[in-house]
Amino acid sequence: MPRFLTARGMRHATALMLVVAAFTTQLHAQEAVTARTPATPLVAHDPYFSIWSLTDDVTSQSTRHWTGSEQQMSGWLRVDGKNLRFMGGGRGDVMKQISRSIWPTRTIYEYEGGGVRLTATFFTPALPHDLDVLSRPVTYLSWSVRSTDARRHDVQLYFDASAQLAVDNDQQSVVWGSSRVGDMNVMRIGTNTQEVLKKVGDNLRIDWGWAQLAVPQQPGAATATIGERDRDVFLKDGSFPSAEDIAMPRLAHQNRPLMAVRFDFGQVGKAEQSRKAMLAYDDIDSIEYFKRRLPAYWRRNGMTMADLLVTAEREEAALRQKAEAFDKELTADLERVGGRHYAELAVLAYRQTLAAHKLVADIDGKPLYFSKENFSNGCIATVDITYPTSPFFLLLNPALLEAQLKPIMDYSAMPRWRFPFAPHDIGTYPQANGQVYGGGEQSEDDQMPVEETGNMLIMIAAMSKIQGNTDFATKYWSQLSRWAQYLREKGLDPDNQLSTDDFAGHLAHNANLSIKAISALDAYAELARLTGKADVAAEYRALAQQMAGKWMEMAKDGDHTKLAFDRPGTWSQKYNLVWDKILGRGLFPKDLLQSELAFYLNKQQAFGLPLDSRKTYTKLDWIVWTATLSDDRRQFDALIDPLYHYMTATPTRVPLGDWFETTDGAQVGFQARAVVGGVYVKMLDSPEIWKKWAGKSAKAGG
Repeated sequence: MPRFLTARGMRHATALMLVVAAFTTQLHAQEAVTARTPATPLVAHDPYFSIWSLTDDVTSQSTRHWTGSEQQMSGWLRVDGKNLRFMGGGRGDVMKQISRSIWPTRTIYEYEGGGVRLTATFFTPALPHDLDVLSRPVTYLSWSVRSTDARRHDVQLYFDASAQLAVDNDQQSVVWGSSRVGDMNVMRIGTNTQEVLKKVGDNLRIDWGWAQLAVPQQPGAATATIGERDRDVFLKDGSFPSAEDIAMPRLAHQNRPLMAVRFDFGQVGKAEQSRKAMLAYDDIDSIEYFKRRLPAYWRRNGMTMADLLVTAEREEAALRQKAEAFDKELTADLERVGGRHYAELAVLAYRQTLAAHKLVADIDGKPLYFSKENFSNGCIATVDITYPTSPFFLLLNPALLEAQLKPIMDYSAMPRWRFPFAPHDIGTYPQANGQVYGGGEQSEDDQMPVEETGNMLIMIAAMSKIQGNTDFATKYWSQLSRWAQYLREKGLDPDNQLSTDDFAGHLAHNANLSIKAISALDAYAELARLTGKADVAAEYRALAQQMAGKWMEMAKDGDHTKLAFDRPGTWSQKYNLVWDKILGRGLFPKDLLQSELAFYLNKQQAFGLPLDSRKTYTKLDWIVWTATLSDDRRQFDALIDPLYHYMTATPTRVPLGDWFETTDGAQVGFQARAVVGGVYVKMLDSPEIWKKWAGKSAKAGG
């Protein structure tokens, strides 16, 4: 600063610097994720309709389902007679991909070649406060071209989506057809057997319902369902097949059927020209819930797929405007709360979290929301998937968390669930017909009693806090009381039983699991207070405080706490402490959090903090929960930065994994799971941010 500035001038200069810094931060916070990521979401709706690019350059290989199976979408731009591929594997030269941007609801690619620039956008209006829109299985595709060299160019664009979108494997037989819907040509393709909701399991793709490509009327548009060999007609001279392929049914790999569209832009100059389409999936019925077939939520009032496509086309412009504003506001708040690296991690997790769930309507039209335990065991409505995911929904729409908890509570109230603790799951996706994990409904073998019971009580208490009422808890009070009694007897020093972190084997006397039980009992106490049960509230609050004091004595091991009470010289992340902090309960002293964090920082590896002292692998969600224990931004960043390094440098190219090695960033297991939504826990640690976002959904009636 110049020496001749007066004190008043220095104050003005400082104020100006602060304004400039704030403005610069605001601009930066409204940037998309452009860093290298393990995978890029393109069409991400639910566990079946979920297509990704697993490479840095989307022309390097075919697009794929999150499981890794090929689900091909391909595209070429023909410029002055030269074919330039911009999507998927295949013949010909490729356009140069100059950028790729990820927002919560959009993925945008930019390419250059032949003197033109192409912008390709995948837009999924995944707005959490609007359940009707959120449940629509529609992604908007758009392409814009313009000249970059002051010359005019003859341009045609070709895009197709293959039969692979509608089969589990290429050996299945498919049929197809087309129709006129409003001003759109709509192509559809699916299996000729249509065994709706018959298959259950993990590494499966949908093989019922209809993949659809809807193309509104536009200049130069031509559509047809063709065989893969017929694509060569376009690649040869830019023309389009004059007739549809009618050789059906046939196996999906035989001259692979493609839903194709060709746009002839004519002469393209510096003025941008755009074309659009919609990729959709009609799954007919979505979930089997105790032998009842439930439709997707958007169908609950009798809407047909044709109605949906017409509505989606009519609302596109308005939805784009809303989504762009949503993207910018959420990204800015993420960065304000946790910094740029944290924000980018959370943005990448956004669509993945939603796409691991399916929103359906119960027989009364109310929403039910089911998770799939992706690349783990395929369970549906798994409680220890919902627990780590819950911060995402507590922030963005608590009604969606309630829609996940309701099936579990209703199941646990049935006579068939005869145990004094909460269930683990209610089936294997997409059939929610009763627990399949461990001993199922038959025995307590390999159950997760303390884990799941604690999870449920904590989530219901957090949900009641942000919703401002205890209606849900009151409805199920007898079950909550039974579970609280179980934790009172078993929670302080858990037996040798499964927990969510049992990767290195079962563990008795688990100190982190004990924290969960204690916090859950305190959550029950708060629910009792809020429902006017003063005596119960006082009793369980005192009990939780007493147990927390005992925990401090049992877990202490010098400058840190133990992995298990009977194992000195061990340690583990005590991420379950986060709810005591977020809910402001004060069971555990702040100096415990500070000493644990200081200890953890000395245990970090290049790609993150190990889960515990037994192995060098870790869990992405739990690290963010652990980092949220800190009120020191530098300390928080020190724990988050290695996760950003993992996101941008892991050698494993799959949708964001949550279980990986801290030494080299390689996947250990799991991918595309909902639990990455747990990174949103940091947002809950800011009361004004939590109220702001949860309030948006309340105002919208979502």
